[in-house]
Amino acid sequence: MRLSGKTAIVTGGASGFGAGIVRKFIAEGARVMIADLNLDMAESLARDLGTQAQVIRADVSDRVSVQALAQATVDTLGRIDILVNNAGTTHLPTPLEDVSDDDFDRVFAVNCKSVYLTARCIVPLMKAQHGGAILNVASTAGVSPRPRLNWYNASKGWMITATKAMAVELAPAGVRVNAINPVAGETPLLKSFLGEDTPEMRAKFLSTIPMGRFSTPDDMGNAAAFLCSDEASMITGVCMEVDGGRCI
Repeated sequence: MRLSGKTAIVTGGASGFGAGIVRKFIAEGARVMIADLNLDMAESLARDLGTQAQVIRADVSDRVSVQALAQATVDTLGRIDILVNNAGTTHLPTPLEDVSDDDFDRVFAVNCKSVYLTARCIVPLMKAQHGGAILNVASTAGVSPRPRLNWYNASKGWMITATKAMAVELAPAGVRVNAINPVAGETPLLKSFLGEDTPEMRAKFLSTIPMGRFSTPDDMGNAAAFLCSDEASMITGVCMEVDGGRCI
């Protein structure tokens, strides 16, 4: 029960790594607001998890939607102790000069602007209560970029730098900011990363991971629960690879 009495927001929390984080947080005693564009999927997960889970439809790239998310969480849960910026998207594997304006704008709106917007809305609340933990779900792509995922790589590198910049600025206010860098996993984005989900493409991808498997939602949940718990009270600005050795 490392998160007993804590309240959390997990964006993109209805599926994939986000759902793994939500499940682990609730198992550790937290109350969680699941924020996702897919309301049906979020509600299905919440039904499985009981009254500790609440749900809201949120577009993390939209200021009004993020403001509504913050207000609804305070109204429902009373406060915000933990924010997990997990929502993310990618473009298909494409030569960098061929990625469309729309795809570029969408990747940076969801992966980068969302961190800015949640900070604008939620950091003041954490400062007022003299504490909080923010966790950004970045990627090994921001540390060791893969060809043809060019602007996705760049967006995750931005998130890693943003994590460190936020951490050093917010430390005096008692707000910790960390990140986790998963390698690809069994999530809705896997097919987009691979280009085509075939046994051959999976084998090629797995050959770059020393431990020989993808990241799982449970892996992310375990790492996130530690970094957002009081056990990690001296840890801020860390971008933890949860990648089976991919970045060695």
